[in-house]
Amino acid sequence: MTDSNKQRCETKKQCLRDLLCKWVDRAPIIFMFVMFALGIIFWGGFNTGMEATNNEEFCISCHEMRNNVYQEYKQTVHYTNRTGVRATCPDCHVPREWEYMVVRKVKATNELLHKIIGSIDTPEKFEAKRLQLAEHVWDSMKETDSRECKNCHANEFMKLNSQSKLSQRKHARGIKDGLTCIECHRGIAHQLPKDFDADGKLHASFKKTKRPCGDCHKHLAQSDEAITW
Repeated sequence: MTDSNKQRCETKKQCLRDLLCKWVDRAPIIFMFVMFALGIIFWGGFNTGMEATNNEEFCISCHEMRNNVYQEYKQTVHYTNRTGVRATCPDCHVPREWEYMVVRKVKATNELLHKIIGSIDTPEKFEAKRLQLAEHVWDSMKETDSRECKNCHANEFMKLNSQSKLSQRKHARGIKDGLTCIECHRGIAHQLPKDFDADGKLHASFKKTKRPCGDCHKHLAQSDEAITW
């Protein structure tokens, strides 16, 4: 190696940079083609990984999900119903829009950590954290205006006059008051935590806004508008 080459290639990083620059200068079209091909391979691999982790089979591959919330979900109308239309785990918990999906997947890496350290690897541990986990999901859904719910249940496409009188009143009031799905439909696919609203904050907010008890207590629903605080 000449003295000039030694000066130019003092480090491996510099040598690699010099080699790359020479290659680009001599064969720019080939370089662009190679980079384009590598981009396609990277994108294909990334997208394949996204899809592989975005289905019910992947979600219940962990016993924490399979043995707990999945068993509850199987007893609900979202799992089996007269029309045969199912809402699977990612339908409710993963955004369809690509940019929001990527953000959700990045956040899910935290779940991998808790899988490793066994935060909810027994029924007892799961129940102890159920309220915290549920509130995290509810808060997230409220922030997005129940985005995933509205992939199937959009207010503008509801035919209220085909619903029961009670549902008509509730949905009409919800739309008027600007409520979002999760503010009424907690526990629709999974059991409510045993210590749900133990601090009374939810009841206090209902009282403050004069929301009827029947919004949560279904056995009081028939006297919905008559319930006052």
